[in-house]
Amino acid sequence: MVVDVFSFLRALNTSQLKALSIDMLPGSRDPYSSRPRTRGEIGCFLCHSYMWKEVRSLQKTLVIGDDVRFEHQFKRKLMKLMGDIQQAQLDWELIYISRKKMWVQESEKAVPNVMNLVEADYSYWTLGYAISFQGAQKPFGAEPLSKMLPVDEFLPVMYNNHPVAKYLEYSVSRDLEAFSAEPLLVYPTHYTGQSGYLSDTETSTVWDKETSTGWDRAHSWKSRQQGKIHSAQDKDALPSQSPINAPSSSDEL
Repeated sequence: MVVDVFSFLRALNTSQLKALSIDMLPGSRDPYSSRPRTRGEIGCFLCHSYMWKEVRSLQKTLVIGDDVRFEHQFKRKLMKLMGDIQQAQLDWELIYISRKKMWVQESEKAVPNVMNLVEADYSYWTLGYAISFQGAQKPFGAEPLSKMLPVDEFLPVMYNNHPVAKYLEYSVSRDLEAFSAEPLLVYPTHYTGQSGYLSDTETSTVWDKETSTGWDRAHSWKSRQQGKIHSAQDKDALPSQSPINAPSSSDEL
């Protein structure tokens, strides 16, 4: 399934968006740059929302963006991880296989009996994740389109791990069972500030105006933090020689 609503959004004005019951959470701004929310962030959320609706009949779904690179032996590592999760009978609803861990100095709790898996703390990005049948139902209980947050702010709210207290009031049900692969299995092709980096969310127009955000990647707080974030790793989830990283004679990715 390929979902693209960005072109659709560029053709809509603010009144048309509100006529579709699409509105941002009042007072919501980027927590690091304080810039207003953008149409790209609306488009990104709608892509994921549409996908969640489409897969609600499936037991589990893997969601992967179009701007990622796969770790060596990706398929075998992912299948090994999911097999271990099934064997442990873990009750999961969301598993990040790619993310930006925001609290890089904090250790996350390793999941007992499942190697290379941690309980997810506050995280950004939705480049890659697995979502279960139950997990795909939960976002709609929050009625997210009428009080929208960017999707990588919305998901931490849903699993009750967001530093902005007023965002937690946004949803009565905040019990999404969220985990993350550790180490990650998918990474971006480009990081903020690198040559060739493009963003439909950061550089699009302000959601309720026809003006740009004025975003400057050279002075972005996220750019300055990216090196720390990329190198963060939870040692508690890793064995001395992890089975997930064992050599293999062949692998598709």
